[in-house]
Amino acid sequence: MAERGAVTVTAEHDGVVGHGEVVTSVYYGLDVDRIERELVAAQRELAPLDPTSALVAGISASPGVRSAVDAALHDLVARTRGVAVYDLVGTAPSWPVPTARTIGITPTHRAVASACELASQGFRLLKVKIGAEPEELDRVKAIRDALPDVRLVLDPNGAWEPERAADMLRAAAGFDVDAVEQPIAAGTPDVLAQVAVDSPIPVIADEDARTVDDVRALGSRVHGINIKLPECGGIRAARELVDTARDFGIDVMLGCQVASSLGIAPAVHLTGLARWVDLDGHLLLARDPWTGIGGEDGLLRVTDTTGLGVRPA
Repeated sequence: MAERGAVTVTAEHDGVVGHGEVVTSVYYGLDVDRIERELVAAQRELAPLDPTSALVAGISASPGVRSAVDAALHDLVARTRGVAVYDLVGTAPSWPVPTARTIGITPTHRAVASACELASQGFRLLKVKIGAEPEELDRVKAIRDALPDVRLVLDPNGAWEPERAADMLRAAAGFDVDAVEQPIAAGTPDVLAQVAVDSPIPVIADEDARTVDDVRALGSRVHGINIKLPECGGIRAARELVDTARDFGIDVMLGCQVASSLGIAPAVHLTGLARWVDLDGHLLLARDPWTGIGGEDGLLRVTDTTGLGVRPA
């Protein structure tokens, strides 16, 4: 079983405490030493400020660390005011919120068995990882045949060649697929946009839509963007991405990394802004050290209506 490190960020003022979490990542060059260095620098920047001022001040750090500090400050300010973070930022969803679970690239019979098991647990939205070959769609067809009422999103992780993407998308449309996430490799957003314009099903930009400038460059040529708070810098940065997407009339998916309920919670408070919710990172842990956002039955819910709503398990 793979292991990942995590650092809990604590913000305190007048006896009230807020928490956030940053997860180590080889992909982003975030190890514990770098995280701790950036947090020490952030503490120096924010220490002179009151919590509300600190919340809007911003820090010079990697997106993952910015997101964790942003979460801790939102948690702190919301707890100080006795409200939930979703009320603090005006994003209250209609609870409970369905979340996706992911089915990896695996033999068809195993994928179908996993899909049926997840559906029996209550999951009505499944993300199916898929490779580059047309035969990969046989697995999608088998899942669809077994579960005609479950919503499906496909995630090729950029594996499709642009010249074959149109054929793959047309074939996927025959299986009543909700959307396809980042079908071609990141780095050529104009090519992605052309793939999306010609697609019979929604195409969601992921790695090609990390910043507001990225989203503006894509404009309305894609159908949606995938926002992950540790990649964009937190709640405030995510709101800017959502607002930009809305300017172009495109939809939002909320995604995540593998993290505890504390790490996933900030995005849960933004689910009222999203068409697709893929916040299952805490469900992939052998042991989640935090609790409070649900999801085990396919439905996210925050029952503690102060701060982020999570507590140590």
